[in-house]
Amino acid sequence: MLDLHIAWSAFLTLFLGAMGFFVKEKFSELTRITILLNRTREEAARDLATKAEVDKVTLHIDQRFNRLEAKIDQLIQARK
Repeated sequence: MLDLHIAWSAFLTLFLGAMGFFVKEKFSELTRITILLNRTREEAARDLATKAEVDKVTLHIDQRFNRLEAKIDQLIQARK
């Protein structure tokens, strides 16, 4: 009976040790992936245009089209 108790204790010790090691490895991998995800987000944010930049470019394009429309209107008026 004592041998069975020692065997069971040894099995539980090994099992819990293995599970602890497995859980520790998974948490360290999760931490590594979280760090990589944060770096990726930072790099993506650095490469994306801000709303102010998009608005500035859109305004510039609108002004160019307005000037082009005015020139086309002048050409049409000149031909009449």
